[in-house]
Amino acid sequence: MRQMDASDEVTVEGILAGDREQFRTLVERHSHRVFRLAFRITGREQDAEEVVQETFLRAYRQLKRFESRSTFSTWLYRIAVNCALDWMRKEKRYRNRDISSAEEAVDVLEALPDGAPQADRMVFSEDVRKKLGLALQTLGEKERTVFMLRHEEEMSLREIGDLLQISENAAKHCLFRAVRKLRQEFQPLVKTG
Repeated sequence: MRQMDASDEVTVEGILAGDREQFRTLVERHSHRVFRLAFRITGREQDAEEVVQETFLRAYRQLKRFESRSTFSTWLYRIAVNCALDWMRKEKRYRNRDISSAEEAVDVLEALPDGAPQADRMVFSEDVRKKLGLALQTLGEKERTVFMLRHEEEMSLREIGDLLQISENAAKHCLFRAVRKLRQEFQPLVKTG
C-alpha cells in the first residue's frame, strides 16, 4: 500500500506541475472504491455515480489544497463522504426510500455465494437483506456513514474519525448508536429461547 501512496503523491505532483492528463490516472485508480463508498452511503447506483463525478470534480478543483499529512486516498475519500452526505441532504432521498432501493442495493453489490442454499434459507436471507436496507435508511446520516465505513469498507475507528474529521471516540459512539438502532429493528427476527 505504501507504494500506491507514493505513486499517488508523484501523480499529484505531476498534475500540479502542469500535466493535467495525469488526473485520469487518479480517477482510474480510485473510482471503483469511491463508487462503492458513495453507493453504501446513498443506497442508489444512480446517486452514487453522481457523487463520484462530483467527488473527482471537487478533488481536481481543490488539488492545490492537498497536503501530504494524509494519504491522497484518505483525502479523496473524505471528499467523497462529504459529497455523498451533501447529496443526501440536498435530495432528501434517505427519507423517501422504499423496498426498491433495498433491492437495488442487493442487486448491485451482492453476489450469490458458492453452493446452493435451501429455498427457505434463500427467502429468509432475502427478507433480512431487505430489512437491513430499510433499517439503514432509518439511521442518521453520520450513523449510517460510520456503520458502512466500519462494516462494509472495514475501516478502523481511527481511520473513520480521520475521514469524517471527528475524534476516534466520537466515531465509536456513533457506531454504537447505529448498532443499537439496528438491533432494535431486527429484534422481531431474533428468536429468544
